[in-house]
Amino acid sequence: MVEKTADLIVAMTGASGSVLCVRLLQRLRATPLRAHLVASKWGIQTLQHECGLGLSDLQAFAEVSYSDQDLGAAISSGSFRTIGMVVLPCSMKTLACIANGTGSGLIHRAADVVLKERRRLVLAVRETPLNDIHLENMLKLSRMGATIFPPVPTFYALPKTVEELVDHSVSRILDQFGEFHEPLVRWQGMRERS
Repeated sequence: MVEKTADLIVAMTGASGSVLCVRLLQRLRATPLRAHLVASKWGIQTLQHECGLGLSDLQAFAEVSYSDQDLGAAISSGSFRTIGMVVLPCSMKTLACIANGTGSGLIHRAADVVLKERRRLVLAVRETPLNDIHLENMLKLSRMGATIFPPVPTFYALPKTVEELVDHSVSRILDQFGEFHEPLVRWQGMRERS
């Protein structure tokens, strides 16, 4: 078992792509990061629909978990030290609430805390196509220091399975926090194909 030496907030909202959050939590088990999980109501429903898993299945991968309604949670205060937060996947509603400070749940509050404390906030936004409101909210948050990270599949790694695509996106997200572990095919430049 890896000794846990730092805390990372992991939030899952109702956008499509809950498998990414599941895989991220599984991968965090092998890192020194302690996962603090919070899932929105629609995130839980999307998890059930897309992966056939319930909240308790997801919580089994995290060291600590909270209800989205628990505004008294440790992660709602800047005095609780974390290395940051990832929202994976991040719905456009969550993006808008964070960008405009209008949220009412723990996910929104924790993201606000991460921003005000100048910690790393990674938002794995999931929507297409994007309208002006989405783009303006992303730009606003990027200017505040958040990383806008759409989990776009990469094909230069020549993936053979959906799992390889998922792992690559998750590895790139872990890179944002300095906690990279294989598998990730890093770009080495173009090569000739026989």
